[in-house]
Amino acid sequence: MLDIRYIRENPEAVQDNAKNKGYKVDIGQLLQLDSDRRLLQQKVDELREKRNENVAKIKGGKPSEDLVSEGKRIKAELADIEPKLKDVEEQYTAILKQVPNMALKDVPIGQSEDENVVSKVVGEPTQFSFTPRNHAEIAELRGWIDKERAAKVAGSRFAYIEGDLVKLQLAIVQFVINTLSDETRISEIATGASLNINTRPMTPILPPLLIRTDIYDAMDRLEPRDERYQLVDDDLWLQGSAEHVLGSMHSNEIFEEADLPRRYIGYATSFRREAGAYGKDMEGIFRMHQFDKLEMESFTVAEDGTSEHMLFVAIQEYLISQLGLPYRVLKKCTYDIGKPNASGYDMEVWLPGQDKYRETHTADYMTDYQARRLNTRVRRLDGNLELIHTNDATAFALGRIMIAIIENNQTEDGHIVVPGVLRPYLGGREVL
Repeated sequence: MLDIRYIRENPEAVQDNAKNKGYKVDIGQLLQLDSDRRLLQQKVDELREKRNENVAKIKGGKPSEDLVSEGKRIKAELADIEPKLKDVEEQYTAILKQVPNMALKDVPIGQSEDENVVSKVVGEPTQFSFTPRNHAEIAELRGWIDKERAAKVAGSRFAYIEGDLVKLQLAIVQFVINTLSDETRISEIATGASLNINTRPMTPILPPLLIRTDIYDAMDRLEPRDERYQLVDDDLWLQGSAEHVLGSMHSNEIFEEADLPRRYIGYATSFRREAGAYGKDMEGIFRMHQFDKLEMESFTVAEDGTSEHMLFVAIQEYLISQLGLPYRVLKKCTYDIGKPNASGYDMEVWLPGQDKYRETHTADYMTDYQARRLNTRVRRLDGNLELIHTNDATAFALGRIMIAIIENNQTEDGHIVVPGVLRPYLGGREVL
């Protein structure tokens, strides 16, 4: 959440930012509740101090009627004010949690995702001498995806992934983990993006797939709840992306500055209801209730947060380019970056089967918005404690990147040419 002190000092800017992001929140009401809360808290603190003084006097000897009477008066006043304070605090906290993070100054102002700005286009849409199939048609031809049997077992929008498609997914996982855990490769990517940044590699992580309600809420990734799967009896949720359980793993911890940046590459099976999908999104494995993702997460000091954001974008471009896929980079506008985000980019890869670019990656920079509620801090070299800054970004959503590989690398007879960087992980195979 935002620092209430910042909101007190910049109410108009915070209100405008909420509007630009498409969130309805009354900053005036929040500040009034904040004022009421502080006044009530002051009264409660004063009464508790008087109560303690009164108790100390009573313990010192035989209590007088005045002391007893004073004690009863204080108790009655506290019984009246404490519930009021609790009610005001609950209202205050509820509204404070609704206030979105401040967008960085270079984020385009927009009221729909159509106002995202294309900042780069790499490669041309793949051309074929034949009519290309979409991935679902090829997968059916090759026996790689079985949604009918999955529907019998788990319902719609689930699938059995089979045969060479499993091998392809595991090859992608190995390629990404080996790449991002290699400091030399991180250094090459940073240099290529003209970033003067620490090149510490990423630690591979297999995280838990479940997350507690309070932690999920503190991450500000729980909403919209109707998109999440809940285990009600256990107060747990199936995470919707690996960063939900990576960004929260250091809650209530203090990093030493020398140990930052801390970077992770997490691999997790994720779950979303994905309500409202239609058309091409329903074919094959483009939009599923269950999907596998490789997700990047990092923790930095404040002054390195923006550079880290751009490093993650550079890593995404590197990974896509290594697969030889045409793509474009979008700088997301205020409406589309999300509530906890200060900045965001999307990558869209060309899908011949849909004859359009489709989102495969996103990169999010949250500044200290998540860290404030998670209480994740860093001890600076001078000994001061500060909130850390967080970044997360897609390395690969496995289903979507396999769709891109299948559709862009297909042959007329329904085979798939394997990208060169993946061949060592497939026993040297050139074609699937």
